Amino acid sequence: MRTIDWVDGAVELIDQTALPAELRILRISAVDDLIAAIRTLAVRGAPALGVAGAFGVALAARQFAADADGLADAVRRMESARPTAVNLARGARRAAAKLPDGPEAVLREACAVRDEEIAASEAMAARGADLMVELCGSRARLLTHCNTGALAAVTVGTALGVVGELHKRGALAGVIASETRPLLQGARLTAWELTQWGIDFRVAVDSAGPFLMARGEVDAIILGADRICANGDVINKIGTYAHALGARRAALPFVVVAPESTVDLATPDGAAVEIEDRGAAEVTGYSAAVNPAFDITPHDLVTAIVTERRVIRLDRGESPG
Repeated sequence: MRTIDWVDGAVELIDQTALPAELRILRISAVDDLIAAIRTLAVRGAPALGVAGAFGVALAARQFAADADGLADAVRRMESARPTAVNLARGARRAAAKLPDGPEAVLREACAVRDEEIAASEAMAARGADLMVELCGSRARLLTHCNTGALAAVTVGTALGVVGELHKRGALAGVIASETRPLLQGARLTAWELTQWGIDFRVAVDSAGPFLMARGEVDAIILGADRICANGDVINKIGTYAHALGARRAALPFVVVAPESTVDLATPDGAAVEIEDRGAAEVTGYSAAVNPAFDITPHDLVTAIVTERRVIRLDRGESPG
């Protein structure tokens, strides 16, 4: 099933906060409710957020058809619901460009965003699997971080889509899914998806990743991105940078799989990106805390970036721009 879709005049999405205990579908017909779903991570993952942003503008075009100021405000709030992932604002702006043509034109554009993300996932799965076989041979043991499956990308997924394709080819020896603090997208969501696919896996605490690499239990690291800068710096879930450092120390490939819609050539490097802070409550309720939701992995720690159109070998001096 699709993580997010337009069904009979409303947005329907899997409530990712309820997994793995319950597969709950939310039906959303108001912009504020979709913004709340985005902020609470009921829907998350860069490609899925791009689709959510586009569908949010489609909702706004209907909800505020006779209120130009309300419509403009709704679009602005949708674009900025989460600041770090570029896909959300990009999807919203793309749909908003059709506002002069009316609500149905906006919806058609939003559906096109959805369809393109689905096609991109399928292309990335094949291209990424080819690269992983090239880098690791015919039986790869992979470590992944956060959640990059269909839950993050409507269908198939980005990095986890590659894992699934390797499994289909018989080229996967096993997966280690880092639990991904503080909301456990790896232990809850990736583990749930791998179980659905019948793929053998183990969950590891985030800090164990570099040690497992050093001990020879991993052949490559494969994960997604919320934004890829023009120089190849990768913005992804907090903990990614530590895994990149561990991979460099262990001389392992560190591969990022993300759609072209995540490549942001207008952002020169990671220092220019606003890093979302989720607040202390997600970590602890009784002491001060810092809770950045993403980190910045310098491009010189990344072996390759895989999109639906190309493989960018940063280890050979290539860059997205």
